[in-house]
Amino acid sequence: MKLKQMLSTAAISAVTTVGMIWAYSNFVKKDTSFGGQEAGVVPANYKYAGFSDSGTPPGAVDFTMPAQAATPAVVHIKTKTNAKQLTNNLPKTQQRQNPFSDFFDDDMINQLFGGRSNVIPEQRASGSGVIISADGFIVTNNHVVANADEITVTLSNKKIYKAKVVGTDPAYDLAVIKVEAAGLPYLLYGNSDEVKIGQWVLAIGYPLNLETTVTAGIVSAKARSLGLNKDRNGDRTGAVESYIQTDAAVNMGNSGGALVNTDGKLIGINSAIASPTGYYSGYSYAIPVNIAKKVVDDIIKFGTVQRGYIGVSYLPASDMNDDEKTKNGVPLTAYGIYVNEVPTNGAAFAAGIRKGDIIKNVGGVDVTSGAEMQEQISRYKPGDKVPVIFVRNDKENSTVVTLKNNSGNFDIVKKAMAIDLLGADLLTLDAKKAKEYGIPGGVIVKKIKDGVLNEQTRMKDSFIILKINDKPVSSVAEMGDLIGSNKTVTISGFYPGYEGLYEYPVTLDNN
Repeated sequence: MKLKQMLSTAAISAVTTVGMIWAYSNFVKKDTSFGGQEAGVVPANYKYAGFSDSGTPPGAVDFTMPAQAATPAVVHIKTKTNAKQLTNNLPKTQQRQNPFSDFFDDDMINQLFGGRSNVIPEQRASGSGVIISADGFIVTNNHVVANADEITVTLSNKKIYKAKVVGTDPAYDLAVIKVEAAGLPYLLYGNSDEVKIGQWVLAIGYPLNLETTVTAGIVSAKARSLGLNKDRNGDRTGAVESYIQTDAAVNMGNSGGALVNTDGKLIGINSAIASPTGYYSGYSYAIPVNIAKKVVDDIIKFGTVQRGYIGVSYLPASDMNDDEKTKNGVPLTAYGIYVNEVPTNGAAFAAGIRKGDIIKNVGGVDVTSGAEMQEQISRYKPGDKVPVIFVRNDKENSTVVTLKNNSGNFDIVKKAMAIDLLGADLLTLDAKKAKEYGIPGGVIVKKIKDGVLNEQTRMKDSFIILKINDKPVSSVAEMGDLIGSNKTVTISGFYPGYEGLYEYPVTLDNN
């Protein structure tokens, strides 16, 4: 009897175990990672190259397999920026014309007599991008697609797609674009934290308008800051740079392409070269994938990057000379981030960090430079709690900093609507006023504040908008629809009491 009970118990345990494994495999394990990549799924391009689910096969290091796996997922991006007509923002009735314009075209006169052209010609450029999902999401550099009116993506198999911008962030120099396709090859994310100086890497892209090109090199440094990036306000202090430095040959056109390890996994987005000539001179720089995938995920989910701020101004202790250290009470052998200022409304102040403290560890990672600290903070969003270790009076302290957004609160940042970027209080013109002006309708610019209109035009308060891109507008809502997702907009209208129409061309970046 006891034997039967034991066998019965064993059988039930076995069935239960099998059931739990099946349930875990089919329900629990199917968790999506950053950028829509499904955990545990190996794309066909990796299997075709010979990789298995377990990763690199045993044997000597061979670049052919990672190159074969990665090249189908790196694309050629070509952009076109339309020609733009400049204006002096004067009424048409007051704009001076060439005295011969009744007989000859103004452009012809300008060419004959050296006059200044008022047209910015059409511009074309190219770069690279990395497919990160089977349904067509592509990561590239912001500077590759910035201000482009048309984006074309060409795969390594010569298939061509039109792409649209999902979102960009100049502070990181990253952008996400999308093509309408399915079943595309894509690159699996690696882990840039595990990248070691001296390891082999491959740079893949389309330099100098060549076809897919693969170069090899080693990682020569990490957490490099070059001072290249700027945020949307043109401020370098708001930029994030913590590059992986390699000696893999990278040239113009490689921007936005892939830096992969010998497993064929993406560890960085190639972005810059250090060169006095503009061509490769020995070093190239890539954005670590652990930064890129967080930015990509935010853009896909929210339309904009959810960036957390620790709320300090700082100086790496290694950048301070002995006199500065002595003056500020910093030990000569100290390492870490010296805190210069702590705004009272910032996250760090609320967590107990003060001027003179030395931050040594953020999120469990030691930091010795501004780039290293930026890299760690950039992985979190407003409201996230980050453990921080700092030194005060030779005593090590620990605290938890709850990061804030750039507005000083913990809210998720929403993507700005294009019409909001104009920076003005707008009001639909009422029917009585419209009749008085002899127009069917329009929008009054009640007050101009900080924004595109203030930065790019001489528009004044009380301007009445009649057209957007030469299409009549009769309400604020209609104006928003007409602006839509356009990057360049021409606003036409008049000032009550003044003759003539005014045209204000503006450039919007609503990503």
